[in-house]
Amino acid sequence: MAKVRLGRTEIVVEKNGFGALPIQRVNMDTAKHILRKAYKNGIEFFDTARFYTDSEEKLGEALSDVRNEVVLASKTGALNAEDFWKDLETTLNNLKTDHLDIYQFHNPPFCPLPGGEDGLYDAMLKAKEEGKVRFIGITNHRLAVAHEAIDSGMYDTLQFPFCYLSAEKETELVEKCRKADMGFIAMKALSGGLITSSEAAAAFMMEYDNVLPIWGIQREKELDEFLEFVAKPPVMTEEISALIEKDRKELQGEFCRGCGYCMPCPAGIEINNCARMSLLLRRSPSEQQLTPEVQAKMKKIEECLHCGKCKTKCPYGLDTPALLEKNYKDYKEVLAGKAI
Repeated sequence: MAKVRLGRTEIVVEKNGFGALPIQRVNMDTAKHILRKAYKNGIEFFDTARFYTDSEEKLGEALSDVRNEVVLASKTGALNAEDFWKDLETTLNNLKTDHLDIYQFHNPPFCPLPGGEDGLYDAMLKAKEEGKVRFIGITNHRLAVAHEAIDSGMYDTLQFPFCYLSAEKETELVEKCRKADMGFIAMKALSGGLITSSEAAAAFMMEYDNVLPIWGIQREKELDEFLEFVAKPPVMTEEISALIEKDRKELQGEFCRGCGYCMPCPAGIEINNCARMSLLLRRSPSEQQLTPEVQAKMKKIEECLHCGKCKTKCPYGLDTPALLEKNYKDYKEVLAGKAI
């Protein structure tokens, strides 16, 4: 087993975290089985959010009897103190616990700080004083907010997208957190499904001893892959390094990560999948993307209002409408018989 220390929190856990967003898509019994199996096989860190529908409830059902043996992190998307307290009480109730190990502000458009008019950070401090929160974290997709959080000294952990497709700017965040003795939690470690080798993804993470990757898991076979890495942490080989370089050449740059922060679309377009369909067609079983259901979703692009809302909300600064048009054109050509 490999361990990682989350900065000054002094929380030390197995270097494979469980990302509990996907388990909202499976039923309670399946979720409980997967979560329990993860715990029994060495996974100690579980990350969820108030935004993830019933994910917190499933964690509570599966792990409440071993609460003191796991680390629970959740998030609030509240933008004011009143909603913060509502979220916190709901989360504690759902998780069947009296405290959270890490409570994170969930991708706020600004960095909450003490004395702010929103009252968010002051509410978080009070929750910590009351023993309901052990450590304060923030998640984001915006470099500026992430830098402000680190520079403020007010946060114990940062959760940010990081994988082997990340650019130098993201790697700089990792090193900045190390110097600030701040925990770094890596989301999107498989880049929203575009990275197809979990071994390569995990081997890359092993190169950063201060990074805790959280893997989004909803199927037992997915869990089994990562449990292999718990038992035998992967190492960077020449073969894996070559695969990473190949993927970097193909994927780095202007592509949709599927984060969903551009949603909802006023025209009903499923932007977070449609804007990266060309990559999904080529990096996952293509037949899954050519069903009548997916074809109908892609056809919705024809109803784009060109309002530009998705573009303004993209944390990566992408020209989302242009990406939609490009992906739809390619998709229609594939349907017409173009080789993939």
